[in-house]
Amino acid sequence: MIFKHGIKARRIRAWAFVFAIAGGLGFVIYSGISARASAGARLDQVTAEAAVPVVTVLHPATAAPTQEIILPGNIQAFIDSPIYARTTGYLTHWYFDIGARVKQGQLLAEIETPEVDQQLQQARAQLETAQANYSLAQTTAERWQFLLKTNSVSKQETDQAVSNMAAQKATVESNAANVRRLEQLQSFEKVYAPFDGVVTARNTDIGALIDAGAGSQTKELFRLAAISTVRVFVEVPEFYSRAADPGASASLTLDEFPGRVFHGKLVRNANSIDPASRTLLVEMDVDNPDGKLLPGAYVSVHLKLPNPIRSVTVPAETLLFRSEGLRVGVVRKDRAELVPVKIGNDYGSTVEIVSGLRPSDEVIANPSDSLTNGSPVRVLSAQPAEGAGQ
Repeated sequence: MIFKHGIKARRIRAWAFVFAIAGGLGFVIYSGISARASAGARLDQVTAEAAVPVVTVLHPATAAPTQEIILPGNIQAFIDSPIYARTTGYLTHWYFDIGARVKQGQLLAEIETPEVDQQLQQARAQLETAQANYSLAQTTAERWQFLLKTNSVSKQETDQAVSNMAAQKATVESNAANVRRLEQLQSFEKVYAPFDGVVTARNTDIGALIDAGAGSQTKELFRLAAISTVRVFVEVPEFYSRAADPGASASLTLDEFPGRVFHGKLVRNANSIDPASRTLLVEMDVDNPDGKLLPGAYVSVHLKLPNPIRSVTVPAETLLFRSEGLRVGVVRKDRAELVPVKIGNDYGSTVEIVSGLRPSDEVIANPSDSLTNGSPVRVLSAQPAEGAGQ
């Protein structure tokens, strides 16, 4: 009995040992599988986090309320007209050169036209001949009409005399019209200023052939500009078009006149937005009695806005140019949202945003071109945007 009892105890210990070894192996296997699964999960998590782009955001800078806008403009003469010759000949004298101020009706140049002079003399002689023939025909017709009353002449002969008188009268009128035409051509020998202005170009000289024929390309003799009042043309962005109502006052400045302000009035606009530039063409008239404003000069036009416009500024590199329009990337609920915006003034490194953004928005700095609406992002840091120097 004792022997059997010892065998049974040894068997129990053996099975216990086997179970212990099996348990240890199972624990080791379980620990290895668990560690590998945990490492895989961590790897997946790290990979997923790495796939989310990390962005730096900034807050738009609040700009002062916009009271006026400053836009580039072009000065043009109120009247800018080329002066042509209306007769053919040779230039004998010119009296004003570039920069000269002339009054309406002043003589600018003289042209010698010997052919026209001779044609005029011939036409006058032909007119005198026609008048003499008409006088004779009129006397004859009156005589024949008197004789017809006494039946001294036939009705046929009288009608012929009256018809000849009418034909001679038409010849006189034709020759008189030709004389007037040649007199007008002769009057064009003298070239006069059609309005008060400044000579901006002289394209002829003494002895130059002046050809005003219909089959030739006519060359301008002078160019005259009226600058006592000048026109300033400016393209106003569509967002500010309400500041371009005719009758509104405006001012302009020039770099060559620091500290001086010129005042004018908006007289008209195109009443149409240019679809290419999204701007409204506006004309402004400015008095220029001293002639300081020169045609062709670049000016800065200051337009007063009817109501102040509050805006924000962001760096220019935050803008995204997409086919659907201008966009700015904003982080909202850990996702990128492409917000449509409208630009006011462009300050170079920064731009004014007049609609679409709030100062509290987190704007993505230097967004990637591949950034899409709704894609997840991770914010690295936030910083304020630079001001626009207003």
